[in-house]
Amino acid sequence: MSRRTFIKQTGVLAGGLLLHSELSNAFAVPKALGILNVGVIGCGDRGKGLMAVMNEAKDQFRITGICDVLDFRINEARKMIPDEKPTAYKDYRQLLDNKSIDVVIIAVPLNMHYQIAADALAAGKHIYLEKTMTYNIPQAQNLVALAAKHQGQILQVGHQYRYTPLYFKVKEMIEKGYLGKVVQIDCRWDRNWNWRRAVPEPSLEKKINWRMYKEYSGGLVAELLSHQIDFINWAFNTHPDQILAAGGIDYYKDGRETFDNVQVLFRYAKDGMIGNFGATCGNAHDGYIFRIKGTKGMVSLLMDEGIYYPERDARKELETVDGVTGATKITWNKDGGIPILKEKTRDGSWYALTDFYQCIAQKKQPVSNVYTGATTAICVHLANNALYTNTPETWKSTYNFQRQS
Repeated sequence: MSRRTFIKQTGVLAGGLLLHSELSNAFAVPKALGILNVGVIGCGDRGKGLMAVMNEAKDQFRITGICDVLDFRINEARKMIPDEKPTAYKDYRQLLDNKSIDVVIIAVPLNMHYQIAADALAAGKHIYLEKTMTYNIPQAQNLVALAAKHQGQILQVGHQYRYTPLYFKVKEMIEKGYLGKVVQIDCRWDRNWNWRRAVPEPSLEKKINWRMYKEYSGGLVAELLSHQIDFINWAFNTHPDQILAAGGIDYYKDGRETFDNVQVLFRYAKDGMIGNFGATCGNAHDGYIFRIKGTKGMVSLLMDEGIYYPERDARKELETVDGVTGATKITWNKDGGIPILKEKTRDGSWYALTDFYQCIAQKKQPVSNVYTGATTAICVHLANNALYTNTPETWKSTYNFQRQS
C-alpha cells in the first residue's frame, strides 16, 4: 500500500462508521410496502428471540400465526404478543395454508429446515430461515434448485454477521489492506455448561434437547461455529478446500450423541489461509474468540466490539500519518490496539430483519441468501463428517453455487 493511499484510508480507523453500500441501503428510508403478516414456525428460544425483534418493528411486521409442537411454547409465544391474538398451529402445513400470511420465520430443529422451507416456497411465502440453512449437503443443493424456481420470493438465511456494523467494518478493513495478507483465523466459542434444557417429562427429551442428538442436530459446529465460518466465507469470498477435525463426548456422559468438545481445521488453499474453529462445553474462560491475523495486523472480535492490533511497521506508519497529516487522532487502548467501532449498535437480528423487509420491498437478493447459506451449510456438514468419521474431507466442484441476481 502506497503512503498516499494509506493516508487516504486512515479514516476507516480514525473517522466514524463507514458502511458498505449494502448495509447503507438496508437502513435507508424503508420503501412503502405496508405491514407484512408473519407466521413463526418454531417458538423455542430462537423463535421467541426473533419475535421480540419484530415487536420493535410494528410498522413492518405483524405476527398473526405461531406454530410449535409443544403447548408450553405456544403459550410462551402468545404472551409475547397479547394484542395480536395470533392463530396457533400444531402443524406447520396448516399455517402455510393461511393465504393471509406473507412471511414465515423458520426456527425449528436443523433436520426440519429443508422440508419446511421447501413447503413454504411452494406455498408462496417469503422466508427467514434460521442457520444453519440445511442439515446436509443434498438438502442444500436441493434448496438452491427450488429457490431458483421461486425467484419472486425472498429467502434469507439467519447468519447475522453479514448485517452487523462491526463485522461490515472488519470486512472493509480486510478489503482495504489493513491486515495485509491474512494467514490465520483463530475462533472459539466456549462455555462451561451442559447445553441441556429442563424436560417436564421424559417423552419430550428429544423434542426439547434436540441439539444433543445426531438425528436432529449438527451440534456445536452448526449451532455456534457456523457464524464464524460464514463470516470468513463472506469476508474473503471463499470456502475451505480441506477439512480436518477431532472431537468427542469428553465430559458430559449423559446420553448425548453430539460432541461436547470439537476442533475443526479448514485449509483455504487458494487464499493461503488456515482457519481453526473450536468449541467446548467444559470450560468458559475464553468464551468467544474471533481473531483474524495478517502480515500487517490482527483484528480481535467479540459480538459487538473489536480491536485492531497493527504489526510494528504498520503501527509506525499509522502514528506517522496521525502526526504529520493532522488526521483525526487515532485512539489507542492500553494493549496497543485501536477500537474498531465507536458507535453503539443493536443486536444483529435487528439489522438482519430490517434488511429482510427491505429485500422483500425492493425484490432484491439478501446478503445472506440461499447460495451463501448453502455454502456454509456444506462447510458445516463436511466438518461434522470429518469429526464423526475421523477422516479428512475435501471440497468438490459440485459444491460451488452461482449466485443469481
